[in-house]
Formats: sequence, C-alpha cells, structure tokens
Amino acid sequence: MMAKRNMTTGRLAKLVGITPANISILKNGKAKAIRFSTLAKICEVLDCQPGDLIRYVADEPATTDQGD
Repeated sequence: MMAKRNMTTGRLAKLVGITPANISILKNGKAKAIRFSTLAKICEVLDCQPGDLIRYVADEPATTDQGD
C-alpha cells in the first residue's frame, strides 16, 4: 500500500506518529502485535482497509518430544 501511495517509511511514520523503525518492523512481518489505534491511523493515512495490510498465517503445529 505504501508503494501504491508513493509513501516512504519516514513519511508514513511521521504521519502515523510512530518511529520509522516500528514501521519497518510492521512492513517486514516481524511485529508480534499492533495496537488497533495504530492500525486505524495507518489505514487512515494510506486510505485503505486493515485487510489490505494484514493477513492471517497459521503457526506451524508444535512438535512434542514424547521421549520414546
């Protein structure tokens, strides 16, 4: 969405009110969570919906060592 809007990381960070480092973490999929207020502000700035920015990816099933 940033590319579609010709928006840089720095500009988006400034408009949203978070650091460019936090925008990078979100862009790279490394974030464990995001506040709804931050997501809402990003959507407002980029004129998009949350579904345009995030997707659900199931965790890999946990393996258990039964100690056979």
